[in-house]
Amino acid sequence: MRIGYVQMEPIFGEAERNLRRAKNMMKQQNADLWVLPELFATGYQFTAQEEAAALAEPVPEGVTTQDLILFAHERCCHIVAGLAEKAPNGAIYNAAVLVGPKGQLSLYRKIHLFLEEKRWFTPGDIPFPVIDIGEAKVGMMICFDHFFPEAARTLALRGAEILAHPANLVMPVYAQLTMRARALENGVFTITANRVGTEARSDKILHFTGESQIVSPSGDVLVRSSKDKEEVRVVKIDPTAARDKSLNPYNDRLADRRVDFYDS
Repeated sequence: MRIGYVQMEPIFGEAERNLRRAKNMMKQQNADLWVLPELFATGYQFTAQEEAAALAEPVPEGVTTQDLILFAHERCCHIVAGLAEKAPNGAIYNAAVLVGPKGQLSLYRKIHLFLEEKRWFTPGDIPFPVIDIGEAKVGMMICFDHFFPEAARTLALRGAEILAHPANLVMPVYAQLTMRARALENGVFTITANRVGTEARSDKILHFTGESQIVSPSGDVLVRSSKDKEEVRVVKIDPTAARDKSLNPYNDRLADRRVDFYDS
């Protein structure tokens, strides 16, 4: 199985351009599963709730989701992509979709909102999803979710073998470290698709840190991108490596948990 990510620099508010750029970058290589950054089509730094609402799209009816479904069909692949979702009740979510070649669609709404996201988005209300795409079972999380080990552990307990992690990271190397830990402690592959570039739409200047990466169940970095360049990277993996949770003949990552001693 070939898994990959797109590390790109979206231009704020230019959804059509950003979508076209992401597709052109994915065309550079073949992968069974792609991961795009968080909010890849809109950009990240909103300045008003009305602005977020204007740029958000319904799922699955929105142009971005429909275009990704068509691309997945044409290229026979699955894609996880972060986007701004306008729900039927009018709520705006920082969300991610997983689309497939046969029109498959799954949705996740970011549970752990970061900084001013709390001003523009409604906290997620969908449990962490795990989707069987045939070659592997894929779990979805978004950016700041990485800071909460419960997120990755929940996905692993639900059978995820690959954690798809769209991100817009601005803190230095934190996620690159924690996602290695999430991979190791849960025995899963992780794909972090971060963005690059700068947004300065308010008095706060956001510098996105790049260094997208794919990590193995042993915590090894299989590939990592630069801090500041748009890049596409693909690696070949054996997803069955994420099905054996044993560390040695006596210890198992999941079976050895002593949940009766853990506080909620």
